[in-house]
Amino acid sequence: MTLEQIPVTTIRGEETTFGELVDGKLALVVNVASRCGLSPQYEQLEALQKAYADRGFTVVGFPSNQFLQELSSEAAVEEYCSTTWGVTFPMSEKVRVNGRSAHPLYKELTGTPDVDGNKGRISWNFEKFLVSPSGEVKRFSPQTKPDAPEVVDAIEAWLPEG
Repeated sequence: MTLEQIPVTTIRGEETTFGELVDGKLALVVNVASRCGLSPQYEQLEALQKAYADRGFTVVGFPSNQFLQELSSEAAVEEYCSTTWGVTFPMSEKVRVNGRSAHPLYKELTGTPDVDGNKGRISWNFEKFLVSPSGEVKRFSPQTKPDAPEVVDAIEAWLPEG
């Protein structure tokens, strides 16, 4: 199964696939959590969404309570993200990102090493995977801010000229 074929349920309960959700765009996949100290990254993620959406880019948030920092329901997550951070990018239902019950997308993405060569388990909320339309993946740690030069440079390198 390719990344595009992996089933995804949106935060509103709609069944789709990763490919249909990103619609051929360069995607920054992020496991998010509302009660995490890193949640101010939502602001930077939304800024990237606004800056690059017209060039074929999207952020996709995957809420996860795996680190016990997410709200109890998808409706609460959606309301928090839209009212607190103005989030407009697509989000999935709450998922697990590690272990046997990890979402299939995360089972695939975690095989990608980060810049230090580390692959495997998600270490914390807001780990980032830049996924090209052709399936290439770059991984960034939770502490790497969405607007860090290495993330922006990778987005710019994989997007058509704007």
